[in-house]
Amino acid sequence: MKKVIETDIAIVGSGTAGATLAKELSKKGRKVVLLEKGKRETRLGGMDDALRFYENHGFRKSREGIPLYGTSMVGGTSVVASGNAVRCLQKEFLDLGIDLENQFIEAEKELNARPLPDRCISPGAKKILEAAQALGLEPKRIPKFIDPEKCVACGNCVLGCKYGAKWSAVDYVDEAVKNGALLLTQAKAIRVLVSNRKTRGIEAIGPEGLMEIISDIVIIAAGGIQAPIILQKSGISNAGKKMFCDSFMTTYGVTKNINQTKGVNAPGYILRPDKFITFPFVDPPVQFLLYNSWEALFGGLPRERTLGMMTKIADESIGQVDIDGKITKTISPKDKEKLNEGIALVKEIFIKAGAEPKSIFTIKQIRGPHPGGTAAVGEVVNNNLETEIKNLFVCDNSVLPKAPGLPPILTIIALSKWLAKKIIN
Repeated sequence: MKKVIETDIAIVGSGTAGATLAKELSKKGRKVVLLEKGKRETRLGGMDDALRFYENHGFRKSREGIPLYGTSMVGGTSVVASGNAVRCLQKEFLDLGIDLENQFIEAEKELNARPLPDRCISPGAKKILEAAQALGLEPKRIPKFIDPEKCVACGNCVLGCKYGAKWSAVDYVDEAVKNGALLLTQAKAIRVLVSNRKTRGIEAIGPEGLMEIISDIVIIAAGGIQAPIILQKSGISNAGKKMFCDSFMTTYGVTKNINQTKGVNAPGYILRPDKFITFPFVDPPVQFLLYNSWEALFGGLPRERTLGMMTKIADESIGQVDIDGKITKTISPKDKEKLNEGIALVKEIFIKAGAEPKSIFTIKQIRGPHPGGTAAVGEVVNNNLETEIKNLFVCDNSVLPKAPGLPPILTIIALSKWLAKKIIN
């Protein structure tokens, strides 16, 4: 016998969008059920711990072999993000009739977003930014949602912060639960329940079997890969197309005595609009294993003397997520050209910073940290983020109109606040 739960609003996914929506809606007295297919993870900051956060202890890959980031846990990928609070796609949303200015201001204030003091930044990252400045590249510091008083500069932001210094969506989930929201973990949404082209809830499967969450409003916030799968299973056939992933590559170079491991990742950046962004970044050792970079892990790469930078681009929206979860995503010649241009600049920065030119190499694997665009505004949802099924909304990376090429967390929070206000009003 199916378990049945009745509520006002059912939200699928407890990552950045779902957690923000749950917090905002429950704060206003709405009865909310928040479904999360993963668990609440309490062990953070370790290599072996971090692998548990991802499905199959690794990353989902496209048919062409591009790994795509996506966690299965309370808080979603915000738990393993670098804490970057930058605005992106504000103009693009405004052109679509979605003005996020007030929500950006509100989110920045809530997260106390600001650049970190030097004591949180590694000597290697400082050296990289100084070298970029000397080359006339005008690097800028990135606002962070990290509390510098709690930050111990361990360099493990992407493994989850065990010191409580970095904000994650878990904080918003906890607020929502305090407001009365019901959090269901290990509850995987299967499809939206529909009657006369209007939603009446969600069918899901949990530890005790099938369940139905009966609700007047359903919001899918399951991310750029899972959201379109649920939508397709619910009869929205045009979901899943035009996927981007903000492709990136990492480059390394060995110095005589400069350490980059003890400090936050991405404290500053160099931006070339419409081309690439690059910033100091060092993969944890486990990443080298995942991407078969044996030469980096075991070939004498001295982490305590290595500089690292990530080059990220806003890639073309040419990917697709099928109803069975299979993904097609390749990198176009134009995308590859932008990546190569950024990597060439990184090499110049490394040499200026004191890296041995012959030691500089780039990991061959291209990765996709922000899959999205698969239920884009104007394509699958309207400018109220509502689908063709009445009262079925989508709010996460999948609704972004194009690849941001920048960390999207702040924009997703602002967009979620905007949608919550729409629903409340």
